[in-house]
Amino acid sequence: MHALIVVSHPSPQSLTHAVARSFAEGVEASGDHSTEIADLAAEGFQPAFSQADATAYLLQAPLPADVLREQQRIDRADALVLVYPVYWWSFPGQLKGWIDRVFSNGWAYDERPDGSLGKRLGHLPIHLIGIGGADGGTYARHGYDKAMRTQIDHGIFDFCGAPVLSSEFLVDVNGQGGAAHLVTARGLGSHAFSKGAAAGGKRAEAVELAPSN
Repeated sequence: MHALIVVSHPSPQSLTHAVARSFAEGVEASGDHSTEIADLAAEGFQPAFSQADATAYLLQAPLPADVLREQQRIDRADALVLVYPVYWWSFPGQLKGWIDRVFSNGWAYDERPDGSLGKRLGHLPIHLIGIGGADGGTYARHGYDKAMRTQIDHGIFDFCGAPVLSSEFLVDVNGQGGAAHLVTARGLGSHAFSKGAAAGGKRAEAVELAPSN
């Protein structure tokens, strides 16, 4: 099994990158599994949704080449892992732009003329790790954790039919340091495929569901 780990942080010395590496170590130590870390900042992925993207969304032209490369990378994976710092209670801009451009109409989902929706990523298990400076009480007190899971877990991945197998916030990094979080990340990686094979099943070209609100 192969996990694609997408990390969004400009500094390779960041805790975000260290967490991504620890998750990868956990995956690879848990069996005959492999990983790839996609460093969006180092690779210079362009997040701005362009006219070419808009035209492709309308299925009037092929997708841009860089988007196709990202989709092919995901297609080779048996699980997708996103590791990111929490900026303004959401994704960093580059990661959000990656979602905007790569999770395209006709690949992640189908918008049909009759208004129904085809969810195409039912074969792709998702693992999410957000890294935040605030403590857990702040997230809970203001409902940030619930709001982010509504926006990301449900709003993005459920829309495409991709099952979110784990969704974690590693918080209070400004207060306690990151050593404990690296242990947690390695543990999460070691279990990445323990339920993923059952949830994802055999990879399908598309999962067609009833119209969704």
